[in-house]
Order: sequence, then C-alpha cells, then structure tokens
Amino acid sequence: MLVKKIGIDLGTTNVEVYVPKKGIIINEPSVVAISTTDKKVLAVGKEAKEMIGRTPEYIVAHRPLKDGVIADYRTTEAMLRYFINKSLGGFRLFKPEVMVAVPGGITSTERRAVIDATLASGARSVYIIKEPIVAAIGSGIPIGSAYGHMIVEIGGGTIECAVISLGGVVASSSVRIGGNKLDLAIMEHVRRKHGLAIGERTAEEVKIQIGSALYLPEKLKMEIKGRDMVSGLPKVITVTSDDVTDAIQNELEGIIQTVKEVLHVTPPELSADVMDKGMILSGGSSQLRNLAELLSQATGVPAYVADEPMFAVVKGVGIALENLESYKRSFLAAR
Repeated sequence: MLVKKIGIDLGTTNVEVYVPKKGIIINEPSVVAISTTDKKVLAVGKEAKEMIGRTPEYIVAHRPLKDGVIADYRTTEAMLRYFINKSLGGFRLFKPEVMVAVPGGITSTERRAVIDATLASGARSVYIIKEPIVAAIGSGIPIGSAYGHMIVEIGGGTIECAVISLGGVVASSSVRIGGNKLDLAIMEHVRRKHGLAIGERTAEEVKIQIGSALYLPEKLKMEIKGRDMVSGLPKVITVTSDDVTDAIQNELEGIIQTVKEVLHVTPPELSADVMDKGMILSGGSSQLRNLAELLSQATGVPAYVADEPMFAVVKGVGIALENLESYKRSFLAAR
C-alpha cells in the first residue's frame, strides 16, 4: 500500500510519527549526532541520544529543537528526512502529505521554518496544526461542542494552555517552560546543594524516578553518580524526592501562572464549563507525580491527566489527518 499521509509531533524531546491505518509507528528522541569534521549526520533518534555527553570532540550530539521551535534548521531538516523515509520505507513513488503539530505561541517566522524544513525533507505539501487543538483531540475532548474545555499540554520545551469551544481556541497561552527546564533546574540544584555535576540524562532519570510536584509524606530516594565539583573525581550521592520538589519550584510556579492567566481571560460561560469538567493535562511532563493535584490546589479547578498523555498530540494529529475536511478551520496548509 502506498502511504500518502504522515502526521508528525515535532517535539523538543521526542518526535512521534503517525501513519493512517497503522497508528503511531515511530517514537524516538529528537536528537541528532553530527560529525564536526565533514558535517555528516552520524545517527538520529535513540542511537544519537545514547551519545549525549559521551562523544569525542569531533562528534556533537544535540537537539535541533529548542523550546518547541527549530533552533538548528539544517539538522532539523536532516532529522525530518530520516523519520519521513523511515516511516515510508525505502522505496516510494509519491511524496507524502505531512501534518506537523507546532506550539500555539509560534511566530510566523518559526512556522515558516517548520514548513520549509518539512518540504525540503521530502514532503509534497505541509499542514501546520496547533498543539492545543490536537492535544485536545487526542485526549478525547469533543472540541466541536458548544461547551468550554481546557487543555494543558506540557511537553519538553513548552506549556500550551488553552480553552477550546466550537472547534476553535477561545483563550490560550504558550510559555517556553517544559520538561527540559525541569531537568536543568535539577542539575543546578544538585550542583549547588551537593557539589556534584550531573548530566541531562541523569537529571531526567531523577525527575522520572523520584520527581514530585508536591512534597511526599514518604520520601523517595535514589542514588546518582556524577563528578565532584571540588576534587573532580567520580562520586555517588543519594538524592530524595524533596530535593527534586525544591529544585523545580520556579518552573512549577511558571506552569501555575500560565494556567491562571488563561482562566482570567476565559469568558464567564466557558469558565463555568471548565469548572464543571475540569482541565485535562497531556504531554510527557504532565506525568510528574502530583502535578494535577498541585494545579487543582492552586486554581480551584479539578485537574486530570489524559490517558497516554505522551501520545495525546500525535494521536490528535492522526485523527485530524484522517478527517482533513472536518478540521480545515483548525490548521493552515502550505504547498
């Protein structure tokens, strides 16, 4: 069967690809390893992520997307080409139509960069759709109804908060806080409190294993390895869930503030709907322990984490891709 349509969630941390009738076929880190001598792409995705912090000087492994937008155009193009080719298999007669999810707060220049990079990587036409809309669709929210629904999508690079009614965004905010900022905050806290330098991958592991948005009655503990800042030698220490909660306070405050800002500008009728139905959290970083409880406490609005929150956006892209006519108002096409 010739595949003609592909849906892509071009995330800061992960790239997920959806193909109609097949579902989600790719879920890999958005990391590219490049040789600095001849600028050749050496690895993409999982293989490249394994290299982060472990490469010799002539290889650089990095993320070409920062805060949800393209920071390195050429590398992003190479990464997109790799994932498009992988999802279509080696041989193909026709260029595919590609739908890409982008942050709600993206500028026209940043949007153009996504379109150009996707076209350059082998797409025939590109549809751009905003993350809050597809996150809502993928979380099972009936966005076409006349009721207000609130979605809070917390990814690796951005938080997208929106109130949706009748298929459109009524109030929204997009702030560049996400899982990556939480990781950096954990690295900084461990360096300051314990005098230990750790890498991004270790910080991410700590966040996943023992991280919590609220202090836990029974602390979780974890041993981590790093480099002692004084002696320069390897060292092992134990960190607790309280360390993580302390480390990420500023970022959590930013998330709460974003949600409050959207609630402040939501029309009263829709506010009543949101109060009744609660807000739905999606995105990989929404899985942080007790984040829903923290947002409920801070805003007075019930909060629930979507089923499979990591895949809400790509599932929404897939549904929109399979029903292009119904969702025409929600995206713009570029040829």
